[in-house]
Amino acid sequence: MDTMPSFDFVMTNLGLLSTALVFILGVLIVVTIIFFIIDITQTHDAIRHNFPVIGRFRYLFSALGEFFRQYFFAMDREEMPFNRAEREWVDRAAEGVNNTVAFGSTKNLMPVGTAIFVNCPFPALEQDAAHTQPLEIGPFCENPYPAKSIFNISGMSYGALSAPAVRALSHGARLAGCWLNTGEGGLSSYHLEGGCDIVMQIGTAKYGVRDEEGNFSEKKLKELADLEPVKMFEIKLSQGAKPGKGGILPAAKVSEEIAGIRGIRVGEDSISPNRHPEINRADDLLDFIDLVRKTSGKPVGFKAVIGTHGWLEQLCRKIHERGIESAPDFITVDSGDGGTGAAPMPLIDNVGLTIKESLPLVSDILQKYRLRGRIRLIVSGKLITPSEVAWALCAGADFINAARGFMFSLGCIQAMKCNKNTCPTGITTHNKRLQKGLNPEDKAVRVANYCRNLVHEVEIIAHSCGVDEPRRLRRMHVRIVQGNGKTIPMDELYPVPEVLPEYQHPIA
Repeated sequence: MDTMPSFDFVMTNLGLLSTALVFILGVLIVVTIIFFIIDITQTHDAIRHNFPVIGRFRYLFSALGEFFRQYFFAMDREEMPFNRAEREWVDRAAEGVNNTVAFGSTKNLMPVGTAIFVNCPFPALEQDAAHTQPLEIGPFCENPYPAKSIFNISGMSYGALSAPAVRALSHGARLAGCWLNTGEGGLSSYHLEGGCDIVMQIGTAKYGVRDEEGNFSEKKLKELADLEPVKMFEIKLSQGAKPGKGGILPAAKVSEEIAGIRGIRVGEDSISPNRHPEINRADDLLDFIDLVRKTSGKPVGFKAVIGTHGWLEQLCRKIHERGIESAPDFITVDSGDGGTGAAPMPLIDNVGLTIKESLPLVSDILQKYRLRGRIRLIVSGKLITPSEVAWALCAGADFINAARGFMFSLGCIQAMKCNKNTCPTGITTHNKRLQKGLNPEDKAVRVANYCRNLVHEVEIIAHSCGVDEPRRLRRMHVRIVQGNGKTIPMDELYPVPEVLPEYQHPIA
């Protein structure tokens, strides 16, 4: 049987194809003419005016450049704020797959400031090595908190994150045994859903613990404190990405649900003050900590980015005047290169000390005033891999918080769209279509895997350095690369200070 198409059939289809091509070409010509007229008549953009239509490709290529750099041109270790090697390590840890590498390290060990851990010739045998032990926070509280994990989830508000993302973090934190910080946006049902330990953050707008006029409400605080999962309260003085700047929640985002959680009015802009109006000095901060602690019966501390630091020494002196029980139960030191959903570039780029400088500084101040054992030191800011966490423990941290590391464990691809409601992974968007790709049950397992595997590999570093658990790491266990290519021990770069003579007497 002849299956060849007939001549008439071929000619008919060629005719239709030609007509379609002519139509498409005509549309392109018309669109080009319209763009030409728009570009040549506008005066807002000089490139488009001087080079109509063609000038538009500049903006297209600029928009696509970020994509092409990430996937095709950037080397594994050169992207910012997190490079491909870091993101892929987190992804493998979250998947729970083999996280070994072959042949040799691709990390350049020569840049100034690189940390190199010093291994011990006779490390503890694996069967004798201990796991990280819980550490109590808030010894003078009615309900101290025995925190189980050295690595925990930093503050990320519901609203900045989607509901599926917060649900996944809550379930994952419970599986991993770490805490989940609410961020300044208040405590939502999604935070509580997984049954994990919660650190409730009190921001400058007092979301979740405010009355109708926006003032601090002891009644609202007591209601939250009565919830068993809420283990601690963190007073946020400043945030790494925008120290000295309050948040703005546009009216369009203030739904009934968000308004109910935060204690604000539906459909109105909510502008956070750039600091707590009632906290003007060290005495005020200690007064507020005391109020929150007595009302809640739970540990209370504060979070701050370090710039000037004389106020910390003043705070320590005031603590000794008032009595050791008046001290904050913890201080969270946030890095000047911290992350956020949105912040002004001058602040995110230029304000606040990085964690490499501020963590040893704060630890040393507490040591000088003999408060190092009383006040637990928590640190956050781009510490998402085992080496960074181990460095922080050497420098003086008791606990490490991470936000963006856990976002990577949820599937974040560093698309840099957090402030545009177009996050392609559903993590920072309220677009229901985009959220459908984020399954909280599956992502919770990834969150837990990431936390567990990171802690395990920090333990490996600790054992290699000859200590039986991570919190026994000290500055002598890491060396820092200098400008001449040589390394010096961190305890020479940042020598631990002696306790000041006036504070050497025993304290309760």
